[in-house]
Amino acid sequence: MRLTGKRVICLIDEEFEDLELWYPVYRAREEGADVRFAGADKGKTYYGKYGVPAVSDMSFDEMKAGECDGLLVPGGWAPDKLRRYPKVLELVRELDAAGKPIGQICHAGWVLVSAKILRGRTVTSTPGIRDDMENAGATWLDEPVVVDRNLISARRPPDLPPYAKAFCDVLAGT
Repeated sequence: MRLTGKRVICLIDEEFEDLELWYPVYRAREEGADVRFAGADKGKTYYGKYGVPAVSDMSFDEMKAGECDGLLVPGGWAPDKLRRYPKVLELVRELDAAGKPIGQICHAGWVLVSAKILRGRTVTSTPGIRDDMENAGATWLDEPVVVDRNLISARRPPDLPPYAKAFCDVLAGT
């Protein structure tokens, strides 16, 4: 399993998009990665838009860029909440500066916008936040998956298979 020994943090908050959270998490775990959920409160159960639960293994305060190899940010309405936490934005900036893989899908691009890491980068997202991505300095493409160095981005749930594979490919190469 090519991701054995790799540690990934997956950010969670209420109303994450269920498939956009679980599909890449399961895919990375199938490859051997240790994926942990981080939320505002450790041990809290967060619910997706369709009611699927996820329990946080750690709080945002416990996240350390040096102790993980990658980050997954699911879409849904959770990203609008996640981008309000200074610790989340700090982690995103630190991981980006270290060149560690950051996967984002759909509305998760809002977290990268708020972390101010998109200037000069090429990404995709749900078309609904295209203007936000471009206003943050990114080049936006209407493609299922876009990989720009350590950033792996996708548009929406139908793009999950190539997105999860691309994330695992980049993570395996780090």
